[in-house]
Formats: sequence, C-alpha cells, structure tokens
Amino acid sequence: MIMAAGYGTRLWPLTADRAKPAVPFLNRPLIAYSLEYLARFGISDFIINLHHFPETVKAAVERHLPPNCRVQFSYEPEILGTGGALDKVRDYLTESFVILNGKIVTDIDLSAAIETHRRQNALATLVLLPNVRREKFSCVHIADDGRILGFSKAPDPSDTQSTNSPPLMFTGIQIAEPRLLDYIPRGRFSHTTQEGYPNAIKHGEMIAAHIATGHWYEFSTLQRYLEHHLEFMKRNGQSYIAGTGLVREPHTTLSDSVLWEHVFIGHSASLLRCIVGDSVQIPAGMRLENVVIVRRDLCSQPPAGHVIGHNLIVPITD
Repeated sequence: MIMAAGYGTRLWPLTADRAKPAVPFLNRPLIAYSLEYLARFGISDFIINLHHFPETVKAAVERHLPPNCRVQFSYEPEILGTGGALDKVRDYLTESFVILNGKIVTDIDLSAAIETHRRQNALATLVLLPNVRREKFSCVHIADDGRILGFSKAPDPSDTQSTNSPPLMFTGIQIAEPRLLDYIPRGRFSHTTQEGYPNAIKHGEMIAAHIATGHWYEFSTLQRYLEHHLEFMKRNGQSYIAGTGLVREPHTTLSDSVLWEHVFIGHSASLLRCIVGDSVQIPAGMRLENVVIVRRDLCSQPPAGHVIGHNLIVPITD
C-alpha cells in the first residue's frame, strides 16, 4: 500500500494544483519511484489511498505503472491518516503486505527488511535509518533484541556534537501482517505510529526494527525538495534541471535551480536556488534567489508569499 492522500502543506505552493506524490523529482512524479521500487522487489499488486487532488495521482500512476502490475485506489472523502487508511481497505489486506510513504525515493534493500520481518516472526517491521543530521524526524527506540520500544519527539537539530550514536528515524517503509489491523481503530482517523503500533507494543507484540543502509530522500519540505535535486545535479555536473519546453532568452543565468515544464525565462533574468512551476514566465531582468515561483492563478488567496505580475513568489524555508 502506497500512502498518497496527504495535503502536502509544507511543500506548498508546489502542491497548489497536485498531490505531493504527483510532484516531479528529476522530471518524474514521486509516485513513479514508489511503484518502480516495489516492483523491483517482486510486488505487483498495489493499493493507493487518495484525497488531495486525487486525479493527479491517478494520472501519474497510469503513465508509470510497471508492466504486469495491478493497482486499485482507495479514495478518502475525509483524510484518515495512516492507520485509518489501512482500516478502510482491511478486507483486501489478507496476507503479508508492505506499506510505503508516497513521498520518498530510496534504494534501501526491501528484501533484507522482509528477511528481518520473517526471522523475527514480527507482527510488523519498521525500516529505520540513523538520523545522522538530526533532522526533524521522530526518534525510534529499540531494545537489544531488535524490538521497537516506542517513539519520541524529534532530536534537537543543533546537537550535532553529541558523542552518542545518532538517533534512529522511521523511513516510512514497513512490512506488516493482517493481524496488525486488530490494533488499529475502526472507522476513524488514526496513525499507525501514534495508536496502532503503541497498542500492539502494549500487548507484547513483536514490532521489529530493521536498521537499513542506502540512499533515502524524503520530500516533505521545499528545502528538502531543492537540496535533493542539488545533490543529483552536482553529481552530474548540472547547474539546473528543467522539464520540457524551456525557453531562455539571451543573457539569462540559471544556477542551482529546478524548472518544471514550459518555463519561459526573459532576457537577462537570473535565478539562483529557485524552484519554478509549470508554465511560469520570468520577466526580463528579474533576479530571484531562494524562492519558489508558480503562476498566481493557482492560488487565489495565497497564505504566504507575494504576487509580482502573473507570478506568486514564496520563500524557500525548511
């Protein structure tokens, strides 16, 4: 099951006209990476929950569904959280299943996590990574036998000099047995990490930890979205990434920026550390830095940023 129903609030205004899993990374929607990742490990049946701009996720899935795979969608008129999403489709979850957050790109070895799950005879297994940079992810506490004991608030990001081992964080990848649904409330909003797993732990169930290695990119904020692109750009010697239909007039400068499709850059304009949405036109001579630019008609009453001409400009913050 791929979780794709969230509002993408922290990624706004990139989510002003699409769900977060339909937002492009390296010119492909995030959901495409989720589908290909699971298919790589032999998974061919998908359930995807939907709420915010559901048609954008459906369209992306139709374009990128791997061969010989099947998908069904679970639309939530009111968003249900990760636990409520599982409750809604519990009749379909009749054997071991994988849950994946639809806002990540990773190469973590899922087969190794499944081996841990089976070896531990676990009710559920959560894939964890060391939070080396102490980013704003909840801490996961484990026992010596690999059992998860519980969850706590995110670490202090300023504590980079700590001599302790880095805290563990949850990647949004998990393997579960159908019996997990016994610990998830019925017919209402809930989260697995706030109710389902704590309930199971209280009853002595084995919720196992699999501490993984590998690359893992999470796209819940504008800052992370840009930084993950910059990592790939630097690796490939690129100063910017652009979708189809880019038009640049003479003497323009593009540095450390991500441009979506059909972007127009006017004469002598300059962009540094910018994210530019579809069909945006940058006027001649405009100089922009560390901002997102989308068409103003996508946001009739923007909660942040400022309007310049036909564009809405929003600062990039974490």
